[in-house]
Formats: sequence, C-alpha cells, structure tokens
Amino acid sequence: MTKIKIAVYLLFSFMSLLVLNGCHANNTKMDLFQYKDSYVGDNSAVINIANHLQGANHLTSIELETKQEPYGIKLLYDWNQSDVKEREIVLYNATYLFSLIQNVDWITFSFSSGVEYTITKENLQQGYGKDVSKIDKEDELAKLLQKTLEDEKRFDQFFP
Repeated sequence: MTKIKIAVYLLFSFMSLLVLNGCHANNTKMDLFQYKDSYVGDNSAVINIANHLQGANHLTSIELETKQEPYGIKLLYDWNQSDVKEREIVLYNATYLFSLIQNVDWITFSFSSGVEYTITKENLQQGYGKDVSKIDKEDELAKLLQKTLEDEKRFDQFFP
C-alpha cells in the first residue's frame, strides 16, 4: 500500500510541475531585441523575429535575398484581411525588421488576397523622420509605431 501512495504522490507532483511549466511558458514574452544587429544572412535570427511579429500564425514562407545588394526579405502570408489591417501589419513588421536587422534594404509582404507591399529602409526612415535601426529599446520603438498607427495622415504616407 505504501508503494501505491508514493507512486500517486510522485505522479501528482510530476503533473503539477508540467502544469506550472506550461503556464510559465505561455506568460513569457519573447525579447525581440535579443536579435538586435542581426543580418539578413542569419536565417535563424530572421525566422525567429518573423515568427514573433504580427500575423506570424499566417506566415507561410520567408525568402532571404542575400546574393547581391540590396539585400531583402520576402514574407508570404496566407491571410485575407482588410486593406487597412494588412497595411498595419506591414508597417508594424517592417518597423521591427528594419530596427533589428542591420543590412536589410527592402522587405516585400505578400498576402493571399493578392496584395503586395514593398517597403524600403529609405522610405521607412523618411516616414518616421529617423533611422529606426538606431533605436535600441523596444518600448521606444513601440511608442513610435503606436503614434504613427494612431495618426491616419502619417500612416498613409508609408503607402503611396
């Protein structure tokens, strides 16, 4: 009888640890700025960044253009959203990617709706009036992005 009690106790303890570990994993937020100063050629970093941005659960493929400059990234999303929602995702994700990846010059976002957006580093910097790659704190980048998303006129300038 004692062996059964010990086995039940161990099983209960093990199950409790699994539940607690699962809860902890769901509450942790990925620190994207650990990838600050990555390069387009570092496919692991680019994939990890893209997999933690908006719409990542609809991201179907990533292509890295690294053979010759200008270097770029192509992201394909299997997602049909409104034009405004797609553009919000494009600006959000482009802002993070240009901030974290040193040598990316352009990013193309393709949606299954047939819409495609290409954002260049130069256009993004002109739109913000600053070089986002110089931002080294996520809260500062998030504030800049939020301010832009709330200002329709400023937001629209990224999409001529």
